[in-house]
Amino acid sequence: MIDERFSLTPVDVRTQEFGRKLGGYEPVRVEEFRTRVAEELERLIRLNHELDGKHKAAIEQLRAYRDRDKALNDALVSAQQLRAEIREQADREAQLILREARAEGDRIIDASRSGVRQVESELLVLEKTRRAFISQMRALAERHLHELEAMEATSVSRPAPTMPQAEEPPAAEPKQTPAWLNAVVKED
Repeated sequence: MIDERFSLTPVDVRTQEFGRKLGGYEPVRVEEFRTRVAEELERLIRLNHELDGKHKAAIEQLRAYRDRDKALNDALVSAQQLRAEIREQADREAQLILREARAEGDRIIDASRSGVRQVESELLVLEKTRRAFISQMRALAERHLHELEAMEATSVSRPAPTMPQAEEPPAAEPKQTPAWLNAVVKED
């Protein structure tokens, strides 16, 4: 059975003594072999130390890479969540702006319709006022016309005063209704 804690160093190889027996090994060749084994063992130990150092450095570097990878994954997840939140917020804001714009549009349309109804109502009032004015003007013009005709009729039936007569003006033609009055009468 081999002891797992057995450790062999180059010094152990160099200082190991072997007893001499009859027909044993050549001491010079054994010593050369021990020197070569010790040197090889030293080289392997140095190589093992170097490899242990590189191994530890590689493990540390791997740990750092894993930490960076985890941090990058966390940042990516956070960025995706933030993007989703920003998109949701933008959608909510867009919907709010759209609702406000529609409400404002409806308000403007209602105000415009109300304005149109008011203008139409004012136009009706103005049209009634115009017709009433035309009717009043017609009545006034007709009344004046009747008064003028009455005045003419009374002046014809009265005898003319005697005065030296000058040349009499030509007889007047029958009076006609003024053109503006005809236009007002026809317009209604």
